[in-house]
Amino acid sequence: MSETSVLTHASATGIPVARHDHPTPVLGALGLFTVLLGAALPLIDFFIVNVALPTIDHDLAAGPALLELVVAGYGLAYAVLLVLGGRLGDMAGRRRLFLIGMAGFGLTSLACGLAPDAWTLVGARVAQGAAAALMLPQVLATIQAATAGHRRARAMSLYGATAGLSMVAGQILGGVLVSAAPLSSVFGESAGWRSVFLVNVPVAVVGLFLAARTVPESRSDRPAPVDVPGTLLLALSLVTLLAPLTEGRAAGWPLWTWVSLGLFPFAAVAFYRVERRADARGRTPLVPPSLLRLESLRRGLALVVPFSVGFGGFMFVIAVALQQGLGMGPAAAGLSLAPMAAAFFAASLAGPRLVRRFGSRVVTAGGLIQGVGVTVLALTVWRGWPDLGLMGLLPGVALAGLGQGLQLPVLFRIVLSDVPADRAGVGGGVMTTTQQAALALGVATLGTLFLALAPDGMRDALIVTLLVQLAAVVLTVLLSLRLPRTVR
Repeated sequence: MSETSVLTHASATGIPVARHDHPTPVLGALGLFTVLLGAALPLIDFFIVNVALPTIDHDLAAGPALLELVVAGYGLAYAVLLVLGGRLGDMAGRRRLFLIGMAGFGLTSLACGLAPDAWTLVGARVAQGAAAALMLPQVLATIQAATAGHRRARAMSLYGATAGLSMVAGQILGGVLVSAAPLSSVFGESAGWRSVFLVNVPVAVVGLFLAARTVPESRSDRPAPVDVPGTLLLALSLVTLLAPLTEGRAAGWPLWTWVSLGLFPFAAVAFYRVERRADARGRTPLVPPSLLRLESLRRGLALVVPFSVGFGGFMFVIAVALQQGLGMGPAAAGLSLAPMAAAFFAASLAGPRLVRRFGSRVVTAGGLIQGVGVTVLALTVWRGWPDLGLMGLLPGVALAGLGQGLQLPVLFRIVLSDVPADRAGVGGGVMTTTQQAALALGVATLGTLFLALAPDGMRDALIVTLLVQLAAVVLTVLLSLRLPRTVR
């Protein structure tokens, strides 16, 4: 069916308008751009705060524990509600949930930017993460439901490129905004960190306008009711793991952190048993264990975890090390990652052509290149500290970005390649939850390791953290050898 059969043109604006009543939705080019914008915003905001934390601390007297919550509150709400967001999109319509999530993201970003104190900022960040969880699963589900064949492969590659580029660009943009302080005439000294949130508001308005006109509606043919026990147990599992790991060091590892970690395995086992029982009885659980029988999804997710743990931890640690260890300003710290972003983008563009020729071995090659980049960066830090500048960091971060760009877009394609269209929301939710939880876990574990070692020497702490990330890269390379050779 041709794209023109489901698109008309608004006489006043010239913008393509999707006919949402068509039984077979088709996602056009502008619609794809719009949903990718919705995918970029949540990931940018997970990382954009990293370089703003020192100024937030100075302006709001937040302290280490509340600063951790500014990051963790968003990440926890985001990770906990992603699968539920996918299920709600399957039921009520993905375009509708995308619009609700985009509007909520804009409003909560405004609340973050206007927060008068640290606790208000934490609450607004939690709400922002919840809004992101409504919006993001609809992106993958819409791509799965409204594209096919070569167009779907291209859209998935662009999604992977957007995801990876957003994570790096968030930190670069954050550094530029904090330094430039475009709203200084209104907010004074606090304008820098407030700008990293307020910049989302006009972007969300544009996204709403475009989504209403260009994104086709789609939903599951057999929508399942919300799995309340599964949702609660998944939330309990993620909170009991991520909350103590994120807050433990800053809070001095009080009793509640150890109790929470002790509860985690019981919550996780209970979640799996409840979901397996529901699946066996013919119901549709939040995370169907039968979905994990898909080899492509299961093996792809096994790589997404160590990749994202290493990536999330690295981005947090490098922001702290460059500013507090090398004395760089926010802009310089952010721009030092520009070579990583450029290399990632170039690799993402080349990825689809390489995949057609070499299949999943592109992921293996990407892991090897990333490993070389992390090794070069560790050696650079060891030899050049504390006189490192942007040019000294360039080779290591560029190689790492090149390797990451060859991995992440392909992994996203592999994970969702065999997921049926009517389960697209669930599949997308499972993948994004896994990625987000692993990113948060990376910040919690590698960030805690780095901050614990930093008082004895920032250089050595950074090198140790990079070596731990290198171990995660080695694991991804080994696991990539088990991927299905052909990538659809």
